[in-house]
Amino acid sequence: MSSKSKRSRILGSLTLFVILCSLFILGPSTGVSEKSSAPDFQAVDLDGKNVSLGDYRGEVVLLHITNIESPLCRECENALNAQTRELSRLAEKDPGIKIITLNVRKNPYSKDGRALAAAWWKINVTWPWIEDYEPYPLTGKYIDYSTQEGGFANPTLILIDKDGKVAGLYHVYQLGKGEIDGIQSAQTLFGDYKRTEQGDAPGFEGIASSQGVNYLGMFFLGIVTSLSPCSVALLLAMFSYVMTARRKEEYLKKSASASKEGFMIGVAFTLGMAAVFFVVGLFLSDIGVFIRQAQFFDLAAGMLMIILGINIIKPISEIIEPLTSRLSLCRADPSQGNQPTEKKGLMERLVNISMGLFQYSAFIGAFTLGVFFALGWAPCAVSLVFPVLIWLISQNVTPLGGGLMLFVFGVGHGVPVIPIATFSRAVGGQIGEKYISAGKWVTKVFGLAVIVIGLIYAVRYLGFKML
Repeated sequence: MSSKSKRSRILGSLTLFVILCSLFILGPSTGVSEKSSAPDFQAVDLDGKNVSLGDYRGEVVLLHITNIESPLCRECENALNAQTRELSRLAEKDPGIKIITLNVRKNPYSKDGRALAAAWWKINVTWPWIEDYEPYPLTGKYIDYSTQEGGFANPTLILIDKDGKVAGLYHVYQLGKGEIDGIQSAQTLFGDYKRTEQGDAPGFEGIASSQGVNYLGMFFLGIVTSLSPCSVALLLAMFSYVMTARRKEEYLKKSASASKEGFMIGVAFTLGMAAVFFVVGLFLSDIGVFIRQAQFFDLAAGMLMIILGINIIKPISEIIEPLTSRLSLCRADPSQGNQPTEKKGLMERLVNISMGLFQYSAFIGAFTLGVFFALGWAPCAVSLVFPVLIWLISQNVTPLGGGLMLFVFGVGHGVPVIPIATFSRAVGGQIGEKYISAGKWVTKVFGLAVIVIGLIYAVRYLGFKML
């Protein structure tokens, strides 16, 4: 390789590394430059009264978002108790102050938060109290405000002015990080409330996280993670088998264009993969808001990403192979001969099922093939996809937003399949070889980026805010 080619390869690797790190680190942006309208909602409170934020237009509202239920977050209990008590004192100080509580409920079998506050802390709640159950149609609208650096701030206080715009934000406490803005006393809240009434908003104590979803970035990540050499080799073998079988059929011989048929098969396969990622995104985003509250989430996520990054650069099985081979020799039983049995692999059986569907519709057959391929993933490609899934869990996105992000990721992940399916076996093979050649260095750069991001997550657990 010439020195010019080496320089180009190094420059390309550094550029790709910076881009990948940027996609992970700069996913959701933070900061609020001006007031934004508070999302409207309608609900029924514990007293059976209809509560609509729009009905409070012309009045200042203090919105209280919390999570009080059984079992209770013991680490958060002091903050939950103290802040709810201060709100009670505020209501006693001025009964005309408008307070609304949205209580996130993960456990549907627990007593309501108002009853628990009265039983545990002897707090008298006199304002509208609304329980918000999964899939959180109310608090989900305020996820940008109740989230601080990827984690749920419990509790969160939001001041909404007479025009329905967010005028103040307080992240009181966050699991694993302690007090953020701290307990807001009744006196402080009273002053902020009155200044907001007079048009002199106190401003943001905390920072609202905006969902700056970069779909183009997710599409790019999908392409990068599809270039695992073993995954491409498996796709080549599978599509060679599928397309050869298709072209042997009589009705394909009469077709005007086999390439057009192959293109449609590639698109359907890609959509099948993307559909699986969409469902995974819905699930991960739904549980992510609570997993992120775990005290050791950043550390666990960071360590896992470091391990996955190492595995991408050099499979851990190869690193520990000398040790495992010695153990297997020690455990080997010489009295038992090797009697290999032929058994069809899972992927081969699923391909055969899809081939049966091809007889009815090429699109449906290819779509199911994409679904099966995403579910029965090539083991060496898992390390490439998992860091993206971990990253998604750490982001403050709604279930639908997470599903769409992974759908776009899945489309990018399947795009390289389309040329392989479209062109002839020889041309598709050449394209696949180029994928494999590029994938050898692209995946290593990706692995290094994953290790760096993992280190950043782990360091963030120690209190250094690098993201």
